[in-house]
Amino acid sequence: MEAGESGNKLHSRLRLWEFPDQYVIEPADGSGAPCLDISRVDASMKLIDQVSECDSLRVPKIHSISGVVGMLKLLAGSYLVVVTESERVGSFLGHPIFKITSLKVLPCDHSLKNSPEEQKKMETEFSKLLSVAEKTTGLYFSYEVNLTLSSQRLHDLGAESKSLPLWRQAEPRFLWNNYMLEVLIDNKLDQFLLPVIQGSFNSFETAIGKDIVDITLIARRCTRRNGTRMWRRGADPDGYVANFVETEQIVQMNGYSSSFVQVRGSMPFMWEQIVDLTYKPKFEIVQPEEATRIAERHFLDLRKKYGSVLAVDLVNKHGGEGRLSEKFASIMQHITGDVVRYLHFDFHRICGHIHFERLSILYEQIEGFLEQNGYFLVNEKGDKMKEQLGVVRTNCIDCLDRTNVTQSMIGRKMLELQLKRIGVFGAEETISSHPNFDERYKILWANHGDDVSIQYSGTPALKGDFVRYGHRTTQGVLKDGWSSLVRYYLNNFADGTKQDAIDLLQGHYIVAMSRDMGPVPQKGGLEAVANFPVALAVVLFSFWFATMSLKQVGSDYKHKHLFFSLLWTGICVGVAALVRANGRIFCNRPRLHKPRG
Repeated sequence: MEAGESGNKLHSRLRLWEFPDQYVIEPADGSGAPCLDISRVDASMKLIDQVSECDSLRVPKIHSISGVVGMLKLLAGSYLVVVTESERVGSFLGHPIFKITSLKVLPCDHSLKNSPEEQKKMETEFSKLLSVAEKTTGLYFSYEVNLTLSSQRLHDLGAESKSLPLWRQAEPRFLWNNYMLEVLIDNKLDQFLLPVIQGSFNSFETAIGKDIVDITLIARRCTRRNGTRMWRRGADPDGYVANFVETEQIVQMNGYSSSFVQVRGSMPFMWEQIVDLTYKPKFEIVQPEEATRIAERHFLDLRKKYGSVLAVDLVNKHGGEGRLSEKFASIMQHITGDVVRYLHFDFHRICGHIHFERLSILYEQIEGFLEQNGYFLVNEKGDKMKEQLGVVRTNCIDCLDRTNVTQSMIGRKMLELQLKRIGVFGAEETISSHPNFDERYKILWANHGDDVSIQYSGTPALKGDFVRYGHRTTQGVLKDGWSSLVRYYLNNFADGTKQDAIDLLQGHYIVAMSRDMGPVPQKGGLEAVANFPVALAVVLFSFWFATMSLKQVGSDYKHKHLFFSLLWTGICVGVAALVRANGRIFCNRPRLHKPRG
């Protein structure tokens, strides 16, 4: 589970020296290990025995940092990403876990001074995206244990794998800084290579009788098709889906440790929902003839990693969602068999907006699969007593709100089975039998859902009040309304830039001199002048002037006032209609991976 050899142990305390011409990262953990020297001119790296002496011309700034996330290369400069602040949030299998609370991007771009003006301009555009990247939420790391693997997969690692550095043990799809670590890997800097995951980490301890039970909930977000709610939907041609998150629930008590894994992810074929200023843009299925092949690749990958798969589809049977659900169901007819099952459950029709207790209907349909495929369990000696043989894959449209309510119900049922198996609960005992445990468990899942939702949509999960309190509340409904408005704003006017920043960080878009320094295609027609704030201002001013002119008509009837009232009304309606008809080009769209339409 750990990096077995002392030579592979990560530095847990570091000191950053910022000199005018170099960065020096000094281990401050008393190990006496070499320092990492990074040139601010060309980002070249080397190990040095100690920090060079300071003088009046080379006065450094000195900071304590928690780790090195990696390095990004743009057109002319490179940029070092470090963890400037972190906090301990709990432990995973006995090892401390830390949450990143502040990232800093340090430029190594002195060579930019001698670059052409056009190159400097492009470099500035790209480097602005890194300031967006500094605000990335939900990042976690450990100096001692591989956070990218579930308890079961960690237990099954061979002795040789356990002796490797943590980054080499890591599951690449859950390693958030996989791309940024490449430069450090090439320079063989194992002790500075800090593996980071994006997701969620929440835990609590509670007493049941004389027993202390520790409950942990971890989310691991896949980086293969990472992004924002409207700009990353469906699957890519390789079968990787948007908002794919592995959720692991761990219970530890009296030396026993048991975990249960679920996954969520967008419907595994190519579809999109491009923002166009409407509240609910229409769904579009892309390359429908490829849908079955893509879904087959997706489920083959799930089978290799998790065993049997039960796909639970929660989307509506009718309307725009119904087209997607119908397509998903028809695809699954070619895929389902002994190891892959598909179940549709129309969440909104059956549960409505308040009757989420009707999820018991769903549980009755999947109970057999859950009992057959079980969970992972080891005793106090570390011997495997039980293993999880399959996984439930849940989806709705966003894989956020309905999905989190459903996963929390499944997690609750499985936790009760685990606690009965360990001997904490009696045959008829449930989590609800223990009010304090019940309350903290609900909060655990509500926080988990909010964390996953904020990363994908920018707001906490909707329907979170049911997960948090066990029923819908007036305050929860009002909060959902506000969150829906915030999602609308972010989707239409902010997420395009955020998507570019994610693509740059994850290596989905690699800056290339030949492409990015080429002639920029000129925008033509309306797209060249489309600006939503300006259009909105014109509409509002036109409406105001039309209203004022109309008042003049009422008090002092003159044809000119009527004329101006009609003129301003025409401008107001005309501009509004123009924006409505061409909504897509007025939205904030990604520039690196340009969307269709």
